[in-house]
Parts: sequence; C-alpha cells; structure tokens
Amino acid sequence: MSGQVTVSRPVESFEYEFFDGDPDHLMTVVSTPDQLSRWINPDFLKLTHRIGRGSFGDVWIATHHVSTEDYDEHHEVAVKMLYPIKDDQVSAFLAKFDDISSKLHGIQGVCLLHGISVKIGKICIVMKFYEGSIGDKMAKLRGGKLSVSDVLRYGIDLAQGIMELHSRGLMVLNLKPNNFLLDEHDRGILGEFGIPSLLREFQLPNSDMVHRLGTPNFMAPEQWQPDMRGPVSFETDSWGFACSIIEMLSGVQPWPGKSPDEIYDLVVTKKEKPIVPSGLPPPLENVLFGCFQYDFRHRPLMVDILRAFQRCESATSGDNAQPIVERSNLGGLTDWSILKDPLYVGDTVRSRKPKNSSKPKNMDIPEGTVVGLEGNNNQDAFILIRVHGIHNPLRIHPSSLERVTFGFAAGDWVSLISDDSRIGILHSIDRDGTVTVGFVGRESLYEGKSSELQMAEPRYKGQFVRVRNSITNPRFGWPRKGNGEWATGRIQEVLPNGCLEVRFPGRLNFRNGASNCLANPAEVEEVRFETCEGWVRKYQHLEDFHWVVRPLVIAVGLFAALKVGFFVGGRSRRRLRSARNNPQGHDGQNAGNPAWLPHPVANILFREGVATR
Repeated sequence: MSGQVTVSRPVESFEYEFFDGDPDHLMTVVSTPDQLSRWINPDFLKLTHRIGRGSFGDVWIATHHVSTEDYDEHHEVAVKMLYPIKDDQVSAFLAKFDDISSKLHGIQGVCLLHGISVKIGKICIVMKFYEGSIGDKMAKLRGGKLSVSDVLRYGIDLAQGIMELHSRGLMVLNLKPNNFLLDEHDRGILGEFGIPSLLREFQLPNSDMVHRLGTPNFMAPEQWQPDMRGPVSFETDSWGFACSIIEMLSGVQPWPGKSPDEIYDLVVTKKEKPIVPSGLPPPLENVLFGCFQYDFRHRPLMVDILRAFQRCESATSGDNAQPIVERSNLGGLTDWSILKDPLYVGDTVRSRKPKNSSKPKNMDIPEGTVVGLEGNNNQDAFILIRVHGIHNPLRIHPSSLERVTFGFAAGDWVSLISDDSRIGILHSIDRDGTVTVGFVGRESLYEGKSSELQMAEPRYKGQFVRVRNSITNPRFGWPRKGNGEWATGRIQEVLPNGCLEVRFPGRLNFRNGASNCLANPAEVEEVRFETCEGWVRKYQHLEDFHWVVRPLVIAVGLFAALKVGFFVGGRSRRRLRSARNNPQGHDGQNAGNPAWLPHPVANILFREGVATR
C-alpha cells in the first residue's frame, strides 16, 4: 500500500528526496533506520483546523491514518507545525529530534509523541491529542484562577514531569499554563518537551531570540541572550514554572500588557521580579521567591520545588490538615545554592568564600575533612570536621563550608588548559571530577573533567577594570576616553557564565543605561589605586569613581585660587595703606603716594584718582 510504514528497515542511513506538491522544490533528507521508524508519511496526516498559535509555530488538530496488514485505523492527533527552517538544516533537525524523542520514551508526565512529518514545507511534530489544558480550564473559571489546592495538585504532577525531563538532560524552556495539558483523569501533563532547545541551533526566519527560547512573559533573564547572559540551565525552568504558578494562582500573567522589549527592560536590565501573591503557605511562598533569583545558581532545583509543593499539599489536605506557620528552617528565605551540594563523610571542605569580595578572607578552616554528620544531613544538621593541628573535630554548620574536589570548588574562576583565553565560572564538580562550567559565548554549560581546567584570576563585584592594551576590538564594545585610552569601569554584576556587567561612574551620560556595557573577563584587567604609576595616573583613577570628582576638584581649585588671591590682595592693600600713613617710613616720600604707580593700577588698587603732575 502506498505510504505504508515499512516494518523491515535498512541497516544503514540513506538519502531520499521529499516531494510536497511542488516538483521544483524537492527536499533532500538523510534518514537513519531509527528516524524512519518515527517518520509519518504526510499522505497519512490530514490537517483539519488550527486551534492555537505559539512562539514557534501553529497547533493543529489532524487525523492520522495508521495502516498495516492487520488493521486500518484513524486517530485524532495534535500537530505542532513549526515555522520553516532552511532546507539544508532539515537533516540535522531530524537527527536532533530523534535524539530527544528517544529520551522521552517511558516518561509518564509528558505528552505522548507519535512522530514527525512535513506538511506544506513545514516540519510537523505529531502528538497525542488532549481535550484541554490548564489554561483552558482557567479561562472558564470566575476570575480566571485556580484554588490553591488545585494549584498544588497540578504543580506536583507537572514538577514530576519536568524532573523526569531534567533527569534525561532535557530542558523545557517554554513553561506556561497553555502548555500544561489535562488527561482523562484530570492530571497535569507537559505539552512541551523542549522545542526551544530543539530549535536553538537552527536559523529561523525571525532571528529574534524571543521566538527561539521561550514566551517573553515566562522567560528567565538568561533566556533572552543565553550566549551573553546565560547559559540556560535546569534552573531556568524554575523561573518559568514559578511564573506559571503565579498565573494559576492570580489569573494574571506576569508582566501583563507589556511588549517583549518592555519585559526585557524589566527583567534583564532593571532586574525586577514578578509579584508573588500574598497569603500563600510559607513553604510555597519561600520556593516561589527563590525561583525569581536573578542568578539561576541561587534558584531551587525542581526536586526542591516538588518537595515544597508536596509538603504544602500534605499539610493542607485531609482530616489532619494543619496550618504551616514556619517560614524557613534557615530563617528568612532559603539559600537554595547551599542545598544543591550536600556534604558526606570523607569530603574535603574549606570555609566558604565570601561573595563579591576581592579581599581574601582569613579562613577559619583552610582545609578539613568531614568525619561525622548530625541528623539526616538536612539543612539544619551540623557536621563534624577534622582539621590538621586541632585534636577534637569541629562542629560547624554546612552553610559556612564548601566542598573541594581535585583542588576545585563550585564558584571558582577557571580556564581551559588548552585555551587559557576561555575564562568562566565553575558551576559544579562531582566527586569523580566531572565538571560543568559557564563560559561566555556558550548557550549551555560546558561539561568536561577537572583535569581540563586550571585556576584563573577571579573577578568580583565592585572591582575596577579596563580593557587590556593588547585588545583592539572587545567582544561587546567598550568606551574610550578623550585621549583615546580605554575607559575604566566598575563591575556591577558577575553573570553565571563569567560575563561582567560594567558601569562607568566616571562618565556623565544623560541617556538611561548608556553608561553600562558587558565585558568578557578574559579581555579586561584590574585597575587599583596603589598600582597606578605616578600621581597623574592615580588622579585619573580617582576620577573613575564618579563623574563629579573632576568638577569638584576644579571647583576646589578655583576656590583655593580665589582664597589665595584675596589673601595676597588684602596683604598688599594693608602694606600700601601702611606706607601711605607713614610717608617717612622705609619707602620715603613716595611710599604713601599712589602717583608712582601706573594710572590703571592705582585705580584698581585704591579706587581713587591719581594726582597729575
């Protein structure tokens, strides 16, 4: 039968030309046996009507004709028709789709994938059709919002699905209520499995990153410019998940009525956060606030979010429901970055480095070994540390320590041994030496071994830096002074990939935001007052602290000059007045007579005419 899926597959990959109604436009596709098993012949896929439009394409309802020797069936399916990509990228797209779809096998909380096809020149991802979504359900409710109990229940379903994706190395990057489907048992199902990640490496008709890495109202700061402000990570989904929960609780999207450019300015430039509704259970409120940390390293992982939701649900449901009154075991909001790397007996540790400090701290524990754990190794438990030279183990809270493995700890500045111009920040190091590093220019974390890394010069918030003299064309641009030298700026923020947000307080600029720029840490050097050569350089660095320094120095100089002038002038007037009153003094008869002075000078000094001879 024409178009029937072949059961026996070839052993090797092969090329074929795809015909889509236009004999002058044939698409050459390289297919492997696994890809062929997921390929759906477009003749067996009939689009009926469109039901939605998103950032990456349209959503259609279609009929899928499945035919074999044993049966002939028609199934109603949902089709995500993506925006066109270049013909020469189709093969690479199919290979990447095949890799992702193989990882989705067996996941319960994610929509079921049937396969992939091409209709009217566009790639179509064929999925199981679900009757509705959480967004549809909200639209039917008064106020457009769900009850807290429903939000907790759906949140647990969705968090479990996201965790399964994360466990297989997949990020969603497009979480929102309209992508949360409902199955026949009213359970939350992820209708998005990572299409932004799927499209990230391919050129689309619209090159705007907004259309590649998510929906603006739900996007984390690093999603907007992942190669500059990224990389994207699993915690990027924490931001999008929290935005979705806020809409489910309030019925209002984050940043309502704002354009993508306005949202970018709010989230990325001004570092504002969505508003968390009041009156929520403290663990839920705590985890939502954590999800909106600007630096994703300080956001909770999905496993932490799931625990918070489960805890709230168990405490607020059933006959034994009890109000939750405590806010956080650590007091205030939880520092989620500490919970991501629990310590175990045998780990080498040292005192945690202070954040944003260029001065080395006198560490209480330069290096020690964990010899005991109190409690169940939770965030309240203390640990026992054996330190060389101290007889008894020290009892210390783990929040003040960091694990050291092969000489590295999370947060260290490192570079590649093979390319020391690649400087970044170490995000994690496993006990076997596996590392993840954020580098400028990479949209995702670099994965490798600790043996590939070496320590690099650190950068801190508050440091003054300027472009190295050897750099003629900085990656992100950099202002110059009037004499052509590179200007000196102050680090305002260190991004997770090591990229520096630099402000120039010594430059007066009336345009908002024009005094800031980004910098590659490998292209700048530190500027310090004590290392500036000569007083001229030291004064120039003093001007870098604030633009008001120069006018202030000029004003002080003018004031001092005026004071000196008044002092000298007053002294001269007193001497002349004394000489006039004492004509027989030292200067003889002309001492008190202004006639000896030139006519204009006498008028200026004595405000009187000069007798003419």
